[in-house]
Order: sequence, then structure tokens, then C-alpha cells
Amino acid sequence: MNKSKKAFTKIFVIILSVFVFLLLWQIFSWRIDSQILLPGVHEVLVRLFELFSNDEFFYNIFSTVSRAFESFIITIVFATILGTLAGKYRMLSLFFTPLLTVLKTTPVMSVILLAFIWFKTGTVPIFSAFLMGFPIMYMMMEGAVEHLEEEMNQMCFLYGFKKSQKLLYYIIPTLSKPFSLGAKQTLSMVWKVVVAAEVLTIPKFGVGAKMQFAQIQLETAEVLAWTLIAILLSAIGDFIFYLVQDLIVLIIKKIKENQAK
Repeated sequence: MNKSKKAFTKIFVIILSVFVFLLLWQIFSWRIDSQILLPGVHEVLVRLFELFSNDEFFYNIFSTVSRAFESFIITIVFATILGTLAGKYRMLSLFFTPLLTVLKTTPVMSVILLAFIWFKTGTVPIFSAFLMGFPIMYMMMEGAVEHLEEEMNQMCFLYGFKKSQKLLYYIIPTLSKPFSLGAKQTLSMVWKVVVAAEVLTIPKFGVGAKMQFAQIQLETAEVLAWTLIAILLSAIGDFIFYLVQDLIVLIIKKIKENQAK
């Protein structure tokens, strides 16, 4: 099977999956016959398009995206640096072990509620997402650095690789996959926690805040519409993430080609 057929098959399966999910949704809606419990697909889509025409719609989108982006960048920077150092220095790893245990076992809602006491409403989603995403990236980088092969280090030394060559041809390729995987998982966690924190803290603008307002008014169609928007934002974030990842790979490839000349 050539690449075009494989791509077509993947797209077909995805479309079929979405169609089946929407069909089941509509069937359950007909069976339940209650707009409060489960509105139909049509009602949710109508409400979704109504939200687009609201003057505050893009303020809500921008607020949630900016919080998620800020939290993601802070998490990636701190977790990568500390995780790399912990993987290299055993004593530092032991020092952070109690903190990691606490962060991994603390319920998300507890973190959000405590942050709500300590910080302003708009800061709570950023702080909460950082604490929940930090262990994921930290442990991924710590484990990756710990398993850098000693034999390969010795080989680089034997062949007289410069530090820049060792970094470019060995360290970066070895760590790129765990870094990418950790960043992807962290991004998914950040989106979920930011929206959950907005639901609880109800800032002036934000997707989660609007979901909470709709829930209070028993506007289930609007809750589902905002949920679809949150899912779409997450999907767009994943798409941008992969684009950036491919761009970085291309840049590294160009650097290697220039060094080889």
C-alpha cells in the first residue's frame, strides 16, 4: 500500500469514527429526550455558531490560550533544566524525590483550591497547570539523561568529537524523543488543568469560566459547545506543536549538513 492510500485510509477511519460518535450522541439524545440532560448535535452546533458571533468570544479564547501557553513554557523550561540536572547528579535527584511524590499524588482540585487562596484569579490556572505538568516533563528528562549510554560517551571521546559535535550528533538526537514525548504529554495536561482551574475560579474571561456560567444556568448545549471549543483548541495546539517540532528537526539537519561541508 503506497503512502497516498495509507493517508486516505487514515482519514477515512477518522471521519468514520467521528460520524459514529455523533450518531450515537444523537441517538442517546433522542432516547433521553431532555435538552437539559443531553441536547442533540444540531442544538449544540447552533449554540456553537452563536458563540462565534458574541463580542467577547475571542477575549475568552485568547485568555485561555495565553494562560495555557505561559504555563507550558514555564513548565518546559524549569522541568527540562531541573530534570536534566537531576539525571546527571544523583544527589539532586534524591533531593527532589519528596517534592515529586507530593506533586504526583496531590489531587488536581486540591492544587487549584489552594492556589485560589494564594493567588489572583487569573494566576491560578497558570500556577496549577505548572504544578501538575512539572512532574511529567521532569521525570521524562531525568530518566533520559540517566540512560545516556556510557559506551557512546567513551566512543565520542575516542574519536575526538568536539563538544559541539557530541551535542549535535549524540546528545540532542538521544534526548530529542523523550523531550518531545514529555512536552506533548505536558501540553495535554496543561490544557486540561487550565480549563478546570477556570471553571473553579471563574475569571472574567476564559473558556472554563464560560462553561461554569452556562452550567449554573442549566444551558447544557452551551456547556457542550464550549467543551467542543476546548477540544478544538487542544487539537490546534497539538498541530502547532508538531509543526514546531518538524521545524526544529529541519534546522538541526541543516546545521549538520553545513558542518559536514
